[in-house]
This record gives sequence, structure tokens and C-alpha cells, in this order.
Amino acid sequence: MTEAFGGLSPFDVVMLVIALTALGLTLVSFLGTSSAPKALAMAALGLLLGTVGLDPVRSEARFTFGVLSLQSGIDLIPMVMGLFGFSQVLHLVARPLVAEAAAQAPRGFLALLPNRQEWRAAAPAIGRGSVVGFLVGLLPGAGGTISSFVAYAIEKRLSRHPERFGRGAIEGVAAPESANNSATASGFIPLLTLGLPANVVMALMLGAFMLHGITPGPTLLAQKPDMFWGLITSMFVGNVMLLVLNLPLIGVFAKVTRMPAAYLVPVIVLACLVGAYGVNNNAFDILVMVGFGVFGYYAERTGFSLAPLVLAFVLGPLMETSLRQSLILSQGGFDIFVTRPISVVLLGIAVLMLVTPVLRWMGRRYVASRIAPKTGS
Repeated sequence: MTEAFGGLSPFDVVMLVIALTALGLTLVSFLGTSSAPKALAMAALGLLLGTVGLDPVRSEARFTFGVLSLQSGIDLIPMVMGLFGFSQVLHLVARPLVAEAAAQAPRGFLALLPNRQEWRAAAPAIGRGSVVGFLVGLLPGAGGTISSFVAYAIEKRLSRHPERFGRGAIEGVAAPESANNSATASGFIPLLTLGLPANVVMALMLGAFMLHGITPGPTLLAQKPDMFWGLITSMFVGNVMLLVLNLPLIGVFAKVTRMPAAYLVPVIVLACLVGAYGVNNNAFDILVMVGFGVFGYYAERTGFSLAPLVLAFVLGPLMETSLRQSLILSQGGFDIFVTRPISVVLLGIAVLMLVTPVLRWMGRRYVASRIAPKTGS
């Protein structure tokens, strides 16, 4: 196992995974939402949902309530389709039918490019989205989808006019797309250096590497330079091909906005039903999708962000397995978490982010208590 991770011992890998997952949950909870308590509540719910199924160590059923379909756990795809797909259908149905002007496709190539004012508004969002996407993409299980939601939430939180988001604000488009692109690139860092896939696609690539006898690790660049630089080059080629394919099809994409909601809603519902059922060919997944769709609808209406829940659900099983492995190695001693400098630094940052809001609240209370007597006198 040491060779599989490029010279790192299993102990080092377990500590790094725990530190990264803890920091990832903390960052998403505090940077991607406007309410830290609500974000922590959703993250806690995601961790709880991640425990449904068989125990990773003892193989005992947990929180299945006798349902055989839950023994393998809640599937991520029906869950995400319900939270972000079916819930939007409920929003469309609940929204009053108001005739809105359809988007017009730009005419000519130069009309596709942003003007000077749009560049000025989008540049800070592109920078922040790229940084957020890069950091979130480093986390196991995160990927481009989570980074996009986090970047969008951060931009909406920092904007002086958050009411424009969802109505064509260029910052709301530039930040998530920049985060998505940078997360895809940074996801290769843990994959190629540690053998830790950041998402399902990276896991498939890891399997392909193993099938061809390629062992990801710190020595990969020295052992397989042609494969490494070929992979980097393919990402540049892929971005160029995206421009070549997408720019001529902007007119087709713009016509989608002209579709009436009465026709759009059944198409989305049908796609969600087929997608949820097609994962495992199990009708129970449809119930899961509908249940999470209703939950996502009411969660968004009450100000709860869904990104912490999804990220915690993805990282929860990995975090639990690594935590229990570390406790087995240390024979139940929690001092194992402070024996490696990198884990101490990452966990320290996570703890600092958790404590900072409490310290700010205590500081405001202290200042208010000092000002109140002076005001009364």
C-alpha cells in the first residue's frame, strides 16, 4: 500500500484524508453561505445521511429501518437530481405564470464577447471563482459541481446588489464557471500525487491508470513524463474544443429560454424520473429523488443552502472510514491527529474558522455591554 501512494505510509494517507475532509466541510459551510449555523446544520445532516447503509468496518446495517434498498446506502445521483432538479420544478410550479422576454441570441462573433463594462464587473468574480474552485477541487469528493455552488454563493454574499443574481448578473455566471474549470484542473493534484480521486470521474481515471500499470504518486512525473505532460496538454486541447463547439451553438441554447414552462416542467420531471430509475433500475430511487426534491424546495425557501449537505454526504463515508482506521492504528488514542505537521495545520485552520464566528459574537456582546452603561449615564 505504501507503493500505491508514492512512498507515503498508510498512516500519513489516513491523516491527510481526515484533515482535508474536515477543512473542506468547514470551508464550504462558512464561505459558501450567509448563515453559518444553517450551513453547519445542513452539513451535520449530510454526515448523518452518509451513515445510512452497511457499516464500513463491521458490515452491520445502520439506519435502514428494514428497507433492503437502503443497505447499500443512499445513492448520490437520485439525491442530487432531487435537490437540484426536481426542487426547481416545484419552484417553477409555485411561481406565478408571468410572461417573460426570451433571451435573444447575439448576432456575429464580436457580439459574443463581453464589452468593457462586463469585463470590469466579471474580472473580480473570475479571480475569486478560480481560487475557490482550485481549493474546493483539492478536496476528495468535491469536484466542479460543489465548487460552482460555493462560488455562486460567495459572489452573491459579497455583492452589493444580491437581488440581481438569478436575473442575469454576469458575476453569477463568471464565478461558477471559473470555479468549475479550476476545480477540474486542481482535482488532478490529489489524484496524481496521492492517488486520491476527487470525484467519480477521477476515480474512473485512477482505475484506468492502474489497469495500464501506472501508479499515481509523487514520483509519477519522473517515471511517466510523457503521460503526465500529455495529460496536461489534453486539458488545453479540451478547452479549445469547448470554445469551437459551444460558440456556434449559442443561438440554439438561447432558444431553450423560449420554451413555455408548461412544456419545460414535464420534460424536466421525465428526465429526473428516468435518470433516478436508470442508476440501479430500482423504483425506490425515484422515491428518494422525489423526497429530496421536496426537502430541497422547502430548504431553499427557508434559507438553507444545499451545497454543505451534498459535500458532507460525499465526504462523510470517506471521513468516517479514515477516522476509524486512525483510531484502530492508535488503539483508541486521539493524539494521533496531532502527530503530523500537515494534518495539524489543516485541522488548525478548520478549528480557527469554527471559533472565529463565536469570538466575533462575544466581541460584539462585550462592546455592547461597555457602551450600554455609558449611554444610560
